[in-house]
Amino acid sequence: MTAAPDDIEIELFLRALQLRHGYDFSQYAPASLKRRIVQLSHAQGLRTVSGLIERVLYEPGFMSVVLEGLSVPVSEMFRDPPVFRAMRERIFPVLASYPQINIWLAGCAHGQEVYSLAILLEEAGLYDRCQLYATDFNDAALWQAQEAIYPAREAQLWSRNYSAAGGEHSLADYYSARYELIKLDQRLRRNVIFANHNLVTDDVFCEAHLVLCRNVLIYFGDGLQDRALALFRDSLRRGGFLCLGSRESIDFAPSTRDFTPVDAKLRLYQLGHKNG
Repeated sequence: MTAAPDDIEIELFLRALQLRHGYDFSQYAPASLKRRIVQLSHAQGLRTVSGLIERVLYEPGFMSVVLEGLSVPVSEMFRDPPVFRAMRERIFPVLASYPQINIWLAGCAHGQEVYSLAILLEEAGLYDRCQLYATDFNDAALWQAQEAIYPAREAQLWSRNYSAAGGEHSLADYYSARYELIKLDQRLRRNVIFANHNLVTDDVFCEAHLVLCRNVLIYFGDGLQDRALALFRDSLRRGGFLCLGSRESIDFAPSTRDFTPVDAKLRLYQLGHKNG
C-alpha cells in the first residue's frame, strides 16, 4: 500500500526538523500533529507542506514560527479549579514540612498556571520557601509567560476560577488593568525561573517536590508519554507529587507501579518509591 502524498510530505518535514534543528516530533499523536502542520502551511500561504521544508532548512529564523505553530500553548488561570483546591488542601500541608520547596511546571505555555500556583502558595504562606521552575520548548511562549500580560477579557473567567479554587482575596489584588490588558503583579515572579526544556530530548530538569504537567501528554504518542512520565518520576523526591491534566493518566504506563493516587479523578499522584 502506497502512502498518500501529504503523509510523505509530513514525514519529510518532521525528518528535516530533526536533522536540521534537533526537534523530534515523530512520537507526537499523529492526527493532532498533522492537523497543526497543515494549519501552519496554510497560515504561511503555502499550497503544500513541502514549502515548509525549504524554509526550515534555509531560514534560521523560521524555526521560531514552526515551534509556535506546532506547540499548543492554551491555558487559563486556575484551570480546573477543583485541582487547585485539592493541591491547596491535600498537597500544600505536606510541602509545608520542607524548609525549601522545588516545583517544576513542565510545558508551562504562556504562564497562567505558574502564576495561579504562585498566588495560592503566597496565600498559604509557602511561596517564600518555594522555587518554581517553569519550562517549555517554545521560546515565544516563555517570553510571553515572563511578561505576564494577558487580555483583560479573560479576567472575569479567571476570577471565577480563582474563587472556586479556594482563593482568599480578589484576583484583582494581583493585577493591574490598562488598555484592555491585565498585567500580573511582578512580585509573583520573584521565585520563578523560566527556562527552555524539551520533554522529548532533554533529561531531568531538577529535583522536585511537586511536578505539574497538565494537558501536554495528550499530544504525545504512547512511547513519548512513557518517557515523560519516567522523567517526572526520576525528578521527584521520594514522597513527591505529580499533577497531570484531566484527560491524562498514568494507568497504563510503566511508571504506574511507582505512584500512589492521591486523587485519581483529579490526576494527583504521589511517588511511593523509586526503583533501586
